[in-house]
Amino acid sequence: MKNILIKLFIVISRIIMSFVYDKKYLKGRWFDNSSKGWRWCWRCIIMQKIIGYNRKIPFPVSHRNNVGDHRNIIFSPNDMNNFQNFGCYYQSFQGKIIIGEGTYIAPNVGLITQNHKIGDLEKHEEAKEITIGKGCWIGMNSTILPGTYLGEGTIVGAGSVVTKSFPDGHCIIAGNPAKILRRLDLNGKK
Repeated sequence: MKNILIKLFIVISRIIMSFVYDKKYLKGRWFDNSSKGWRWCWRCIIMQKIIGYNRKIPFPVSHRNNVGDHRNIIFSPNDMNNFQNFGCYYQSFQGKIIIGEGTYIAPNVGLITQNHKIGDLEKHEEAKEITIGKGCWIGMNSTILPGTYLGEGTIVGAGSVVTKSFPDGHCIIAGNPAKILRRLDLNGKK
C-alpha cells in the first residue's frame, strides 16, 4: 500500500510540477527513482512561486538560499540537492558558476563571481567565472571568490576562503586564504 501511495504521489507531482518548473530539471536521481525531489518541489513552491522568493528560477530552490541569475549557473539535475541546503549564496548576476557533476555544496557557502570596486563601492569589478570540477566537496561556511577553478576531486575545508585556483584537483584545501593541506590519489586516500 505504501509503495502505491508513493507512486501516486510521484505521478501527481510530475504532472503538477511540469507546469511550475522547467521539465529539464525534474529528472535525475532525485526525481526518477525517488520521491525526495518531488518533496523539494512541494516545499519550495509556496516560498518560490507564490510568495516570490527566487520566483524566476526554473528549478526548485530552497527559500533559504539566494541565487543571482539562474541562467549563469550550470549544473547537473542529479545535483539538485545543492540548492536545498540553507544559507548558500550563488552570486551569478554577471559571471557564470559551473558546478561539476557529483559535487556537494554544504550549507552557508558563498560562490562570489564579482566583488565591489575598491574606492567606489557602488560599482563592481568585472565578473569572473567560477568552475568547480566533478566530485568536489565544498565545506560549510566556505567562500569561493571570483575567477576560481577547482579541479576534479577537490575538498574545501569548512570555513575556508578560496582566493585562487587549484586546477590539478584531488587535494584537500583549507584556510584563509586556502592552501593545499594534502594531495589525494584517485581513491581519495593519501
